[in-house]
Amino acid sequence: MPGATGGTDAAGYRPLLFSIAYGMTGSVGDAEDIVQDAFLGLTRAHQAGTTIAAPKAYLTTAVTRLGINYLGSARVRRETYVGDWLPEPVVVTAEKPGPAEHAELADSLSMAFLVLLESLSPVERAVFMLREVFGYGYPDVARMTGKTEVNCRQIFARARQRIAAGGRTADSAPPRERRAEGEELARRFFDAAAGGDLEALLGMLAPDVVLHGDGGGKARAIGQALSGSLPVGRLLATGLRRVLLLGASLHPARVNGGPGAVLYDAEGRVASVVELDIADGVIQGIHSVVNPDKLGHLGPVSDIALLRRE
Repeated sequence: MPGATGGTDAAGYRPLLFSIAYGMTGSVGDAEDIVQDAFLGLTRAHQAGTTIAAPKAYLTTAVTRLGINYLGSARVRRETYVGDWLPEPVVVTAEKPGPAEHAELADSLSMAFLVLLESLSPVERAVFMLREVFGYGYPDVARMTGKTEVNCRQIFARARQRIAAGGRTADSAPPRERRAEGEELARRFFDAAAGGDLEALLGMLAPDVVLHGDGGGKARAIGQALSGSLPVGRLLATGLRRVLLLGASLHPARVNGGPGAVLYDAEGRVASVVELDIADGVIQGIHSVVNPDKLGHLGPVSDIALLRRE
């Protein structure tokens, strides 16, 4: 809505703003709300006669600080979350490319990476993400977070140590060049799972692969992360094949910038979104979101996995 943003140029910042907000929140809906609030602030400033010399700087700062405030309350909710918490998936398919801001989401904001960011405080998360993912210099990071440059350098170093302690170095977030190789591996992986070909699956899974499922206490999902190629392969070979025989269909997709798929039930409703974490030519992690609250932005949600309560 160019008219609501104070100019057509400002509207072009939406993809960047959405990526920052989503990286902070892990929620598509909340990220969209934060971006809209930032634009409303810009509109009010214009209506009040305030001259905003640098709309991009104004908007990125507003989104960052709104994200920091959001995380203060989100942390409390996630402490009582049932089962594994995963971000809301950002899905781009050939049939439904989605808004431009979703399609241009930074590839480094994979589910695995966002889960690692959960170990950081709100300010640490903002500083680390702005510097590492989006490449902002310390003067800009300081302005956007309201901290000094010296403090931002200290915060970044501390956040980087925590991320490394989580099992992944900061600069090993999924690179853009993985796309072609990852999509081919994903295609073979989903074909093998759909056909119940356990031997083929084992050849594509890392020995210590980890499967995460997010049902949020509202849909059937594994109670805790499952690790090991054999148990993960067996679960996939039997589980996916079973639902496909019931009329479900699997469609390849870009999920959080990486290879994945969307599972639809026989009526064409979204049942699950799966993202694959690929490195060194094998699948290192699998993230499956079945929580209906995290799928509604993709369309009508299936009830095949919902927990029935009497």
